[in-house]
Amino acid sequence: MTEPGCPDASEGIHPLYGQIPIVDCGEPLLPIPTLFPRLQPHPYLAAGAPYGEHSPWFLRSGVLSALEHAQSRLQEQRPGWRIAIFDAWRPLEVQAYMVWRQFLAEAERDGLVERLASCASPAAVQGQEPELYRRLAPRVYRFWGVANPDPARPPPHSTGAALDCTLWDEHGNPVPMGGPVDDFSDRAAPEYFAQAPAGSAEAQYHGNRMLLRRVLAAQGFVQHPGEWWHFSLGDQLWAWRSGAAQARYGRIRAPADAASTAPAPTA
Repeated sequence: MTEPGCPDASEGIHPLYGQIPIVDCGEPLLPIPTLFPRLQPHPYLAAGAPYGEHSPWFLRSGVLSALEHAQSRLQEQRPGWRIAIFDAWRPLEVQAYMVWRQFLAEAERDGLVERLASCASPAAVQGQEPELYRRLAPRVYRFWGVANPDPARPPPHSTGAALDCTLWDEHGNPVPMGGPVDDFSDRAAPEYFAQAPAGSAEAQYHGNRMLLRRVLAAQGFVQHPGEWWHFSLGDQLWAWRSGAAQARYGRIRAPADAASTAPAPTA
């Protein structure tokens, strides 16, 4: 059961998303190899997110294998280009921290942050300032997965099956995508530049976004409908977007004890 006052996942990207069953295959988290450049310093670590002694640079083994195949496919089309990782595995505590940080940012943008002075979580806002909660929550959960403690409804990154990524060219420079990762505006939509005139900078942005999507989709990844940078393979988002009957990755704990805490593989 969801804890009292916990926001429902229906406030996020789709009302049925969190209802898809999970049968975890038991794959461990593995470190992301240096083949994939990483954004440094990691933005959420720099923001004070509580990773403890752990690192965000982990993915489930099957997801990592698919990502390596996607990198090979990218090399065939754009020699020297690489898939660059912005974020990957994210423990529930970090998800909760970043969601609350976004609530505060949205309230500050509206000049209402003082109304959150006595609150320390979205659930507190929902209970104490329900009108303000109804104003802020859709904007926050448009991009951030609910930090739901229910293991049947994990946020995508806590499964080790989701990653935020972009492209770097053969010189190690970011490829122009029409906006940064975590650009919480309408430009985040994958096809925001789809109608751009041929030959324009905006058309180039669209082409680069579609290239990233193609090389990952060829290996089974699906894209978040509202974020050009977010891809999943095997979690509930993947199941919803691909039509699978169930997800194969649920929430997983820190890499150091992932092997002992993940459910046993299923037949």
